[in-house]
Amino acid sequence: MITMVEEPTDVAGLDSETSAEAVRRGGERPGKTHIVILAGGDGNRLRSLTRSLAGDERPKQFVAVLGGPTLLDQTRRRASLLVPPEPTHLVLTRPHEPYYRGLVADLPPDSLIIQPENRGTAAAVLYAALRVARQSPDAPLVILPSDHWVSDDAAFMREVSCAVAALEERRIRNRVILLGIAPTRPEEQYGWIEPIEPLVAGQSIRGVGRFIEKPPVAQARRFQARGYLWNSLVTVARAQALIDLFLAVLPSWTRSFLGLAETFGTWAEDVSIARLYREMPASDFSADVLAAAPERLAVLPVWRLLWDDLGNPARVQAIRVSLARGGPVRTLDPLRPAAGPANANLA
Repeated sequence: MITMVEEPTDVAGLDSETSAEAVRRGGERPGKTHIVILAGGDGNRLRSLTRSLAGDERPKQFVAVLGGPTLLDQTRRRASLLVPPEPTHLVLTRPHEPYYRGLVADLPPDSLIIQPENRGTAAAVLYAALRVARQSPDAPLVILPSDHWVSDDAAFMREVSCAVAALEERRIRNRVILLGIAPTRPEEQYGWIEPIEPLVAGQSIRGVGRFIEKPPVAQARRFQARGYLWNSLVTVARAQALIDLFLAVLPSWTRSFLGLAETFGTWAEDVSIARLYREMPASDFSADVLAAAPERLAVLPVWRLLWDDLGNPARVQAIRVSLARGGPVRTLDPLRPAAGPANANLA
């Protein structure tokens, strides 16, 4: 079913530069916040569409999937609403260099984290966390995938800013916070998060009871009815807390990375990382890391924004058609989201 959704509005009528400053001032944050943009995937699920748009084999993050700028450029703009460009890092994959070279020409080389090949989102996240931790293990780290659509970027990044500020709380500082999206349908291709009691009285951030990756649609319907949230994969944590999560669930795999940390920033980094990537299996951040340790997670519910992962051709087409018509954004939406926290009775 197609549901009409009102167009997102600018933040209080502010222009983009003023909106960026408003988001940055949205909360006091503990130390310099680093953003990591994940842009190393191969984009296989959307390959037929991106091939028709770009005329070659470039992955979706380097394509103007929704028209206008590429998905990577859109994500960089979204990131700039939280922090200036300097503490933003891009995780890329070397075989994609012909497609990303022109898009990152304005960035300093040390902001690019180049994987020798794609070994899944877990490797990308851990590699980036270790690189940031070399500078400041206590630094807040925000993980932004580069293949998302959000109905209001400024409002979404205000939620991210709230999550970063929450790391100051004693009960939250060592948690890995996920932004959980109020679901608009029983989606079987997303992860689902069970929010439980608030971790701090009077705040929105909750503990996580269960994390279920890609459930059957019948189970997803039950989750939606019970107030579970979609996992957006937008992640906020201190760099060391993120590394500790990996050590808890994938200890030997993580120690293989840790053994190479002393080479980071030297001529030996590329050689040692290439050897490691050749030998290690691919691993998924959601399924293999987050789902394995819900007790280490927290979730910030996001109720009033629309969000989608641009990995499914039908989802992408629905958004493209609405944007091309210049009318209200449409999304595949068989069930309207609750007006407020449907999980209030779970506390």
